[in-house]
Amino acid sequence: MTTLPQPRPGPGPLFGLAVVELASEQAAWAGKLLADLGAEVTLVEPPGGHATRSIGPFVDDRPGPERSLWWWHHHTSKNGVVLDLDTGAGVELLGRLIARSDIVLEAEQPGHLAARGIDRNDSMVASPALIWVSVSPFGQEGPRAQDPVTDLTLMAGGGPVWNCGYDDHSLPPVRGLGGQAAHVAGVHAAMATLAAVVDRHSSGLGQHIDVNMHAALNVTTESGSYEWLVAEHTVQRQTGRHASVSPTSPTQVQAADGRYVTVGFPPRHARDYQAILDWMEELGLGSAFPDRVLLEMAVERGGVSIVELGQDPIVDQIWSAGRAAMAFIAAHVDARTCFDGFQQRGIVCGIVNAPEEVIADPHFVARGFPTPVDHDDLGRTVTYPGAPMLFSRSPWRIRSRAPHIGEHQSGLPGLLDASE
Repeated sequence: MTTLPQPRPGPGPLFGLAVVELASEQAAWAGKLLADLGAEVTLVEPPGGHATRSIGPFVDDRPGPERSLWWWHHHTSKNGVVLDLDTGAGVELLGRLIARSDIVLEAEQPGHLAARGIDRNDSMVASPALIWVSVSPFGQEGPRAQDPVTDLTLMAGGGPVWNCGYDDHSLPPVRGLGGQAAHVAGVHAAMATLAAVVDRHSSGLGQHIDVNMHAALNVTTESGSYEWLVAEHTVQRQTGRHASVSPTSPTQVQAADGRYVTVGFPPRHARDYQAILDWMEELGLGSAFPDRVLLEMAVERGGVSIVELGQDPIVDQIWSAGRAAMAFIAAHVDARTCFDGFQQRGIVCGIVNAPEEVIADPHFVARGFPTPVDHDDLGRTVTYPGAPMLFSRSPWRIRSRAPHIGEHQSGLPGLLDASE
């Protein structure tokens, strides 16, 4: 397998941007994205460290505020300081930190900061170029702004839970794990922040970005929300495929070794149908597939177009035969062979991997996804999930492990010395 070219080491495309992040569960992912792209992110925690340091699991199964894998993952490339925002001195120091920054990233309950003397509007008047990003469950204003939430209630209320599950509706919906509400909101926050940075280049002005987690989740429901808003149709969850008003054909099939592969998008081009026919011959299955003639028809007619579906009954039959042929091959080989074989032939196929298999998968290894991070505190290197995306001209990299409590307190002379 060819190894993809990796971005050259460098300061990153956001080098020179100073970000103040108030430690939270909801804003941590956005802060990581900005930090790993080169921004100077200063993470502000309360005395004793933020509560998210207690989120497990922990390295070597030994709990501790410096050993949370959640904390490690979400706070790479950041600097860490401690400020007590329940004191006037702490509030003053935060104000001074904000005054020298380009971006503020916070996920406090609406009104919480203002009640402690940290006023967003005052800060933006004093620094017109300041970009202030607020992440909250239902936005800064409105009737639900103060409603208590959890990841589960946000996911359920926003819609993703309704869309996820199995064809068997006697089973409950499935909630995606891993704090997806915060991750979805974090991606929206990071994208909006980058747009604001671009806008500032021409306008010279910052702006307030109000990220509504509920709304961000709702727009991830694909057609679910739009089907209801446009036609008052309710989509139904399906195993391993998009929720739909009307059931669609199953796409996850079991390979010969009992593992699952996804064959959701059948071939379209003549070369793809020929590749399937040739692979069947190689496997000694050439005459065993009952709809072989339909695959041969696809080759003869030059393939089929998706726009012909529902218009030509022959095309419908060929389309179904292509998917059935992929499932047929899967049933006769192990999942890895099936996945690699279709990929090598340029045909869309997926494989269901466990987390530990993903990090070792040759496709992910080839793109540099497993990333070694030096842990001087442990005296060893730890493998992290790497860049969620690759840019040819915008280097992304983890520059350092997550900060210890107050680790960089002395790194801002003249600003934070009074808090020590």
